[in-house]
Amino acid sequence: HAGANVLLAEDREANIVTLRDYLKNHRYNVTVARNGLQAVEMTRIQHPQLILMDIQMPEMDGLDAIRAIRADKNIAHIPIIALTALAMPGDREKCLQAGANDYITKPVSLRQLIELIETYLTEVQHTH
Repeated sequence: HAGANVLLAEDREANIVTLRDYLKNHRYNVTVARNGLQAVEMTRIQHPQLILMDIQMPEMDGLDAIRAIRADKNIAHIPIIALTALAMPGDREKCLQAGANDYITKPVSLRQLIELIETYLTEVQHTH
């Protein structure tokens, strides 16, 4: 899936740098949105193949951004992996209820993240 377009919605610079560099090293094209509103706008314009959505962001949190993307039929099919620092009971369910395909806790295992991304990109290829 080299060259796949991934939207990273994350507001913390250290996380952005780590994730963006790692994904670029795996030959993904990475665009960064720094809050939920930007993530929804950029998804509408760019139609990325996959979205990594931080849940705790300013202006519009990740759950609301996921709901907004799922409510738009033109982009509702794009796989979304939620990233959250809060591994509280019920968090996974909240993310999945909002419409995330999957969920990964921070600090993110980069190897696990790549495996998840590959899984969803393969599924998208087979369903489109």
